[in-house]
Amino acid sequence: MTIRVGERPVTLDDLVRVARGGEMVELASTARERVDVARRLVDHLAAKSEPIYGLNSALGANTGAPLAPDDLAEYQLRAIRARAVGVGPPYDRESVRAMLFARIAGMAQGGSGVSPSVLDGLCAFVNRDVVPVVPRIGSISVADLPQLAHLALPLVGEGEAYFGGERLTGREALTRAGLAPTVLGAKDGVALISANAATVGRAALVVHDAATAHDAWLTAIALSFEAFRANLSTLDERALRARPARGELDVGARLRALLDGSALFETGTARRVQDPLSFRVTPQVHGSLHWTLEEVRAQIEIELNSAAESPLVVAADGVMLSNGNFHLPALATTLDATAIAFAQAASLAVGRCIKFMSPTFTDLPLQLTRHGPAHSGFATVQKTLTALWGEIRRLANPGSLDFLPVSEQIEDHATHALAVVEKLDALVNSVRYLVATELIIAAQAVDLRELDHAMLGHGPRRAYERVRAVVPVLDGDRALGPDIDRIEPLVRASRFGSA
Repeated sequence: MTIRVGERPVTLDDLVRVARGGEMVELASTARERVDVARRLVDHLAAKSEPIYGLNSALGANTGAPLAPDDLAEYQLRAIRARAVGVGPPYDRESVRAMLFARIAGMAQGGSGVSPSVLDGLCAFVNRDVVPVVPRIGSISVADLPQLAHLALPLVGEGEAYFGGERLTGREALTRAGLAPTVLGAKDGVALISANAATVGRAALVVHDAATAHDAWLTAIALSFEAFRANLSTLDERALRARPARGELDVGARLRALLDGSALFETGTARRVQDPLSFRVTPQVHGSLHWTLEEVRAQIEIELNSAAESPLVVAADGVMLSNGNFHLPALATTLDATAIAFAQAASLAVGRCIKFMSPTFTDLPLQLTRHGPAHSGFATVQKTLTALWGEIRRLANPGSLDFLPVSEQIEDHATHALAVVEKLDALVNSVRYLVATELIIAAQAVDLRELDHAMLGHGPRRAYERVRAVVPVLDGDRALGPDIDRIEPLVRASRFGSA
């Protein structure tokens, strides 16, 4: 398929299909018309003497300094070169394709005033799989200037890019892809780099992965409810509607659907009148996580469909406006909130897993082993659990407050949204291992309880079967780390999805 940009609002899922599914992009005719109209206005204003930021006056600490009329295009090239200060290992192919798509979607709104040839060049990069080398470190998310400068350099035949899996000079990558360097006009360099496409592209991929992990987590929780023989009154819709906090009803409904067919819905099958909080408040805690994931998705899609440009070309009024729409506090703080919500949920998971090892809570053998004190069973997995929790807790600390003023204190606020995205990505990676661990522990408890599988809900039964397809029941002691490592890729690949 080809994603047509400009005929409807693009979605996070569109971006994922382009970045990971290899789908191509093209501009809708309406988008091309907007771009053409805006560009004509840029060319018109560039010939006038009125100072306009980034068009005929300089950037950053040199704001307001006039540019010579015969230097407008060359200045744009220098602006890109000067901001290619990213360092560290490069982003992977999928992330760079996500950045390209995010910038294409933004430019297609018509507010950048970019030359159509520049936008066509970015589309060609996606469609011919030219992948610029973009270092990871450098953005403070007052626009992703360093990352987008590296993204733009191969377009003009500079920098580096991958083509056919080989790392090449930008010019050689263009040649092999059958493309020519793009010639920049006035404002084109600013249009390429003064945006947050690196943050938005990466955020879309990370939030997609976070939602996949949460989906698998709900399945793991349903299996834990079965293994614990939990009291399902905590999921009763009447109770949840009595205080319908955001996300709570949705999570309750998804857990009830997963547990459909379970004997636990029958009166008298739960072992306790009231379970520990790590079971009882699952809809509340995971409801808050579901809500933040939905909110951060909405923020990403706002960015994908906005002309967050400075200066903004308002073609209908014949003006260009300096503004702060490149700033991402709503996205950054929502990403931080999502990390905190994940940490809240992680603390519940660790609590559930450790309680499974205690006969006091489960009526099962100590450490989930039949062989008594001569065997360790799952005892030392508690170290893995607390190590994962510690990492998740550390990564949940807010990152959007960590800024210093730069550019002669003109840029005296920053959101560090890209760093917050990367922090969330690392956190979600630890969450997947935590979900894998809970799945294995709950499956062990199901076996030790000798439950008739016909008593299990549809979702937990499928999850149990998938665990046992790759990890056998623990009898005698063995290395359990490799078992967790075998389940984690299945969590990552959505094999434990609730659908």
